[in-house]
Amino acid sequence: MKWENLLSLNRHGDTQKRNRKEQDDIRIGYDSDYDRIIFSSAFRSLQDKTQVIPLSKTDFVHTRLTHSLEVSVVGRSLGRIVGKKILEKYPYLIQEYGHNFNDFGTIVAAASLAHDIGNPPFGHSGERAIGEYFKIGNGKQYKEELTDAQWQDLIDFEGNANGFSVLTSSRPGMEGALRLSYATLGAFMKYPKESLPKKPTAEIHDKKYGFFQSDKHTFKDIANELGLISNSENGEIRYKRHPLTFLVEAADDICYTIIDFEDGVNLKWIDVDLIESYLKPLVTTIDQEKYNKLEHTEDKISYLRAIAINSLIQDAVRIFIENEEDILKGNFNHALMDFSLYKEQISNILDICIKKVYKSGEVIEKEIIGYQVINFLLDTFCTALNNNFNNCPTAFDAMVLQLLPEKYSTIKTTLYERLLNIAHFVSMLSDGKALQMYKMLKG
Repeated sequence: MKWENLLSLNRHGDTQKRNRKEQDDIRIGYDSDYDRIIFSSAFRSLQDKTQVIPLSKTDFVHTRLTHSLEVSVVGRSLGRIVGKKILEKYPYLIQEYGHNFNDFGTIVAAASLAHDIGNPPFGHSGERAIGEYFKIGNGKQYKEELTDAQWQDLIDFEGNANGFSVLTSSRPGMEGALRLSYATLGAFMKYPKESLPKKPTAEIHDKKYGFFQSDKHTFKDIANELGLISNSENGEIRYKRHPLTFLVEAADDICYTIIDFEDGVNLKWIDVDLIESYLKPLVTTIDQEKYNKLEHTEDKISYLRAIAINSLIQDAVRIFIENEEDILKGNFNHALMDFSLYKEQISNILDICIKKVYKSGEVIEKEIIGYQVINFLLDTFCTALNNNFNNCPTAFDAMVLQLLPEKYSTIKTTLYERLLNIAHFVSMLSDGKALQMYKMLKG
């Protein structure tokens, strides 16, 4: 892969190359990507979507929105530092193409901002609930009418693929959806493959899938423009990652490692006395005198959090630069933080988060509620849409379909499109809206 291709400013529908040197430095195309994401309705809905603790009404627990903003800030730092080093190594990117280190930072920041934009309500249980509705719920009745790949899209419903659809799927008057630069879309794609074959290798980019069958032609256009390396063995669509995807992933890993621990402490699910023993090992230098003057737990954890995140940022940059040539060749097949100097400390933090936060009674109880809500909404709307398509809607079906926003009620000719359309509609609901709709339909 070549950096000059990977940094492509081209967008959906372009017939000519966009030249970096011709961009207005006050607001270049990558800045437009960031702005378009942050002003989108899909991004705004993240303010009422679960990060870890579903339906939480406390004022200090992270939502998908606050998490995404924090990941974007960390991603921007990672991109800028890496960008500076890349340009020092490949000065032709400045001389011939006009790139600067902020380009890298803005691309990674924009992709990081969008990294959770396709996630359903109620956290990861939302993804499972959608998949299991089709795999073992009433949705299994549709299996025989779909191709294997279409069926896999539904039973392994994937937030990353849904996010790609949010960012790229056309509708009347909105060709290419947000029309982001291909560089940002490439960096967004953690898993540049279709749903089958499932996990063909243990390589990081094969762990999940990144686009639905309905979006595969769009993905191929982007991959070809960026010069991504095909990893196909039997004709399936499967590629190696865009190099900057590793930085987006690292930003996410860094944030949820530290922030979920912080939420656990603030909720008093993790003993406050454990702050120093878990966060201090991630801190390279500390002003002990300044730290000792901090009286409040919130201030102490904020201080240690900031220094710990900086330590992990510098470590991720080191790993990326040391492996940059292998990354460009498609030979680096792990998450950056798998090689962190702080891997043991990160593992210790994740272990206590699993025990005290992810498996807490409150989280499990609310995930159960979310599971039931999503299952019911999928069944109600899939039944209504298909009955209407087959000219046999009940009076209830007709009323239900009036609740669908216009962009979801457009007639879809294939069963796959209709089912995916409803899955997409439900996935875009916020936690509160999904629960409100569930209660209303239940009477």
